[in-house]
Amino acid sequence: MSTDELTGVQALERKHPGLPVAPGKVERREFEYVRHGTRSFILSRDVVSGHLLAPAGGPTRTEADFLAHLQAVVATQPEARRWHVVCDQLNTHQSESLVRWVAELSGIQEDLGVKGESGILTSMASRAAFLSDPSHQVVFHYTPKHSRLSQPDRNLAQHSGAQAAQTGGRSPPLRTCKPGSLPLSTITTGLWPSLSSGPTKARP
Repeated sequence: MSTDELTGVQALERKHPGLPVAPGKVERREFEYVRHGTRSFILSRDVVSGHLLAPAGGPTRTEADFLAHLQAVVATQPEARRWHVVCDQLNTHQSESLVRWVAELSGIQEDLGVKGESGILTSMASRAAFLSDPSHQVVFHYTPKHSRLSQPDRNLAQHSGAQAAQTGGRSPPLRTCKPGSLPLSTITTGLWPSLSSGPTKARP
């Protein structure tokens, strides 16, 4: 899974309905809008199939929000023997609650220590090392600092966030592709629209 957050998305609602296509006229959209605050989105994409699993949207993106999202993702395929999660090194991706959850899933009963004091929970570095252990049921792969996920994943997060923002903060069904409907090269090189430049074409 490739996982990322999109924060501070403005939830905007058009003040008046748009005007439909008519003979000799194009569809027109109202330019005035009403603000409904901001939303944060957490998205995980299966990089093989292109499916989004358990997309989450809410007012915050806390440690508890990220854990709840991953728990929902894992629950979509309870028969899976191991999950690999690619994400950045945000502190919520290396939290105490994640360590305890992964330890429970993996049947680890040893003392995990005390956050900031001892054991596996001592620091972010020790927690990240534990979460990266390939023998666990959920394995985290962290991108290097000052790097970012692939642009298609960023575009996907922006597009999905914009869809929900345009409905007043309610998350609509998110666009996915069916397994086998597109070659992997298309899925991973820019299938998803960019908010700034409109729909993008897959690069050869």
